[in-house]
Amino acid sequence: MSRLFRTVLVPYDFSAHATAALRVAATLAGAAKGRLLVLHAISPVQPFVGVSPVAPVEWMPVFPGPDLIRHERKRLESLVRRTVPRRVKATSRVVVGDPYQAILDAARGATAIVMGTLGRTGLPHLLLGSVAEKVVRHAAVPVLTVPARAARKVAGRRRS
Repeated sequence: MSRLFRTVLVPYDFSAHATAALRVAATLAGAAKGRLLVLHAISPVQPFVGVSPVAPVEWMPVFPGPDLIRHERKRLESLVRRTVPRRVKATSRVVVGDPYQAILDAARGATAIVMGTLGRTGLPHLLLGSVAEKVVRHAAVPVLTVPARAARKVAGRRRS
């Protein structure tokens, strides 16, 4: 098991379930004397350019500027410092792109992925899909998913 968690990729979206996954990953990496790579992917926004009842809808990607990327990197680094024990080495990375593809790209140097999941079912899952599900299906390394209910348990323990 110690080799499995030597380099743990933690996709992070600033949600409670992602924070729970980060805590789990820090515990696993710490026990293995491993390190964390915490990744935040910013999706390019695709607004409607021209919407008319008769004209076809056009999409145009709008990429975040360097100020937003810098802000998100500082925000991520601050959160990692507050959440991950000092004995665990952690690196923060912010990228622009499709979260699913960014995770698979970053996983090339990882031994495992630990990520939170909302656990959507039914129509919301069908309409919104699941980045975690795609990662589980296509990652070349083992993936541990931490469900939203675990995030609630972790949050409840911190208040006590």
